[in-house]
Amino acid sequence: MDLFTELENQNKQVPLAEILRPKSLDEFLGQSNVVSPNSPILNLLKTNRLFSLIFWGTPGCGKTTLARLIATKTNANFIEISAVTSGVKDIKEAVDNAKEALRVGMKTILFIDEIHRYSKTQQDALLPHLENGTLFLIGSTTENPSFQVIPALLSRVQVVRLNSIDDESMESIIKRGFAYLAKNYLPLDCETGVIDFIVNLARGDARYALNIVENAYFASDLKDGRRNLKTEIIESICQKRNTRYSQQEHYDCASAFQKSLRGSDADAAIYYLAKMIAAGEDPRFIARRLIVCAAEDVGLADPAAFNIAVNAYKAVELLGMPEGRIPLAEAVIYVARAKKSNEAICAVDKALQDIFDGKDYPPPLHLRDAHYKDAKKYGFGEGYIYSHDNPDVYQQFLPDEIAQNKYTR
Repeated sequence: MDLFTELENQNKQVPLAEILRPKSLDEFLGQSNVVSPNSPILNLLKTNRLFSLIFWGTPGCGKTTLARLIATKTNANFIEISAVTSGVKDIKEAVDNAKEALRVGMKTILFIDEIHRYSKTQQDALLPHLENGTLFLIGSTTENPSFQVIPALLSRVQVVRLNSIDDESMESIIKRGFAYLAKNYLPLDCETGVIDFIVNLARGDARYALNIVENAYFASDLKDGRRNLKTEIIESICQKRNTRYSQQEHYDCASAFQKSLRGSDADAAIYYLAKMIAAGEDPRFIARRLIVCAAEDVGLADPAAFNIAVNAYKAVELLGMPEGRIPLAEAVIYVARAKKSNEAICAVDKALQDIFDGKDYPPPLHLRDAHYKDAKKYGFGEGYIYSHDNPDVYQQFLPDEIAQNKYTR
C-alpha cells in the first residue's frame, strides 16, 4: 500500500451502514425465507457446496451482505466488482485470480453488483467460466432478471428473490444503529415515535434507515453531554420520502393501475396514479394507459369515457405537471366509475384470430371496389344494394365461407 492510499484510508469516514454490516448469518435480519433453518440455501451451505446465484431485491435488502456471508461460510475466495465500473477486462482478471485459487484448492465467488447493467457481450463473457467450474457467480440486481439478464446466463444460475426488510427486523436494525452511536460517542435520548418514523421512511431499505440514524444522531440537539433526538430533526433532514421505483415497479404499478380501473375501484386507481406521479413517471404514459382502459374496458358501455381520457392526455401536454395531475385524476375517477364493456376488443380479437387461423377470405364480389374501368368485367360491385335506399333489404357482407360467424354480441 502506497503512502497516498494509506492516507486516503485514514481519512475515510466509514458509513454506519458499512460498520454494522452483519458478520454472520445469525446477525442477518429480514430474509428468514432465504436463510431460515432448513431453508434450501442454508442446507446447501452446510454441505460446503457452492452454486451460482442472482439475488433480486430492492435496495438495502441485504444482497451484497448475503453474498459476502456465503463466501465467509464456505471459505471461498471472494472477488467483488460493480457492473457500473467494470467490464470484460475485469472479468478476465477475476478468472485468472480464480484459476490461481484453484491451484491451492480454494473455490472462487465472483460477486457482480448491479449485474443488470452488463451488456449482452459482458454477460456472455461469464458463460464458459461458469460452465467449466472455474468460478461461481453471485449477481445482485434491483431489476427483474427475466428482463435484464440473458437467457444463457439465467440457465446457469438460481434466481433468489429477496424481500424488502420487514418492519420488525428494521426496528432491530435501527436500534442497533442508535446503540452503536450512543456507545461510541455520546448517550442518546430519543423522543417517542422516532424509531417508528424511521421505519416508515425507510420502506424496507436498511442502508437508507442507517443513513438516517447516523445523520439524525449527529444533527440532534446536544445538552448536558447527551444527544436529544426528536422527530422534527429527522423531518428536516429527510424532506422527501424514500420513493423506490424500479423498472419492475414501473410495470407492476401500471398493471395494478389498469386492473383497478377495469375493476371499478376508483380509490385504488387514484392511489396508483399518485404512486406513479410521485415516482416521476411520465404523465403521458399514465394518460395512454387511461386511454387504453377507456377503449378496452369501458368501450361501448360509456363512449364518453374515451373522449374524457383523450382530453386528459391533451390537458397534460398543455398544462404539464404538477397541474396535469388534476385532469388526470378527474379522468381516472370517471373511467373507474363508468360501466364496463369489453365487446369491442373481444370482437376484433376474435376476428383477428380467425384470420390468423387461415380464415382469410376476400370480400364477396358485390362488395368489392367498382370505381374503375375494368371492374364490371370481373363482376365487382354487381348486385350491391345501397343500404340507405333499401334499409330493409338483406344482403350478405361476410365472405361465404364464414357467413354465419358472429363477432359482436
